[in-house]
Order: sequence, then C-alpha cells, then structure tokens
Amino acid sequence: MKYRLAVFDLDGTLLNTIQDLGEAVNHALSLRGLPLHTVPEYELMVGNGVRKLVERAMPEDLSQDAAAVDGMLADFMDYYCSHIDEHTKPYPGIEALVSKLSASGMLLAVASNKFQSGARQLVSRFFPGISFVRVMGGADGVPLKPDPAVLLEIISEAGLTAAETVMVGDSGTDVNTARAAGVDSIGVSWGFRPDAAKLADRYVTDVQTLESYLLG
Repeated sequence: MKYRLAVFDLDGTLLNTIQDLGEAVNHALSLRGLPLHTVPEYELMVGNGVRKLVERAMPEDLSQDAAAVDGMLADFMDYYCSHIDEHTKPYPGIEALVSKLSASGMLLAVASNKFQSGARQLVSRFFPGISFVRVMGGADGVPLKPDPAVLLEIISEAGLTAAETVMVGDSGTDVNTARAAGVDSIGVSWGFRPDAAKLADRYVTDVQTLESYLLG
C-alpha cells in the first residue's frame, strides 16, 4: 500500500448529511419568519462550520448581526442535535469500504468542520466497531479546514508522515487542507462540491475506484 493513513472528510464524503442540516437551519429560520432554502441551495452553504452555514442562510443584513447569528445558531443546534441522523446515511458502498480498509491494516481518521460532538456521534452511529485514529471536528481553539492543523495533528498522532497519508474529501476545502499539509488528496464526485473536488490530485466517481487508489 502506498498510503498507511486515510483521513476522510465527513459530510459529503462518508455521509450524506445535507437534508438533516437543511431541515435544522430551516427550522431556525421559520421561528423568525425568514425565507427558507431548498436542499440544493444548502449544498452550496455547507463546508465551513455550522456558524458559517447559519450566516449564509440568513438574509445578508441579519448575517452581519452577531447577536442575531448567535440566536439562530442556538436554535439550529438545539434542533439539529435532536434530529442529527433522521435522514443522514452513508453513501452507497462507503460502509463496506471503511470495513475493508480497516481490515487491511490501513489507519483511518476523520477531519471535519462539523462541530466535534456531532462528528463523533455520527461516526459512532454509522461506523460502529471501526477504530479511528482520531475523529476531529470543529471546537474552540481548533482552526477549521483549510487550515492544516487538524490534519497535521492526526498525522502526528498516528506516528506517520505526510507522504504516508492521503486526504479524501468532496470539496475545495479538503483539497486545500491536504495541499497545505503536504498530503496527497482524492476528490469524490458524490458530495456537495464535485467541481471543486476535481482539483484534487486524483478524482473518483465511484467507491470501487477510490478503493483501488487507497489500497493500490
């Protein structure tokens, strides 16, 4: 194997989370009588943490009001944490891929901009029995991707090097994170930002090809 550690993005790469995210934001918007958005619209808003998601969903004038954003974010979190896995599910073939990679001896990790507790909850829910080196999400004092800090911390914890690591994601954020860390990247077509994912070192449109790149 060329790689000994595969670091996956979560939303849009391992899991299709967009409907639950969108419904939670729409709930917070509806409490304020604000315009709602469709799922395809939310695909263009996610990827930079939940606060940025909420800001992007709000009317522009309100999104500049920190207190208004704080209130929206609190209502979003309250709803989302109670409905986090109602519609969320792994993309087809992902569960089998993760199991095969783990069985092969490859180390696995998750680097997400989703808030930490949500990332851990979803990984535990959908990938039980899989041992991840680290599941890292957004937390106070931890810079979000594309800052490479989370990826570098995972590599260090695994006791490996950037050359032994690959980042798998669905967005330009993931590609830029990998580049900043000196890590190879693989972009996937099934997530929320397929055009940006094409900028990765390699781009795949199916899980079988992804598997061949990871285990080749």
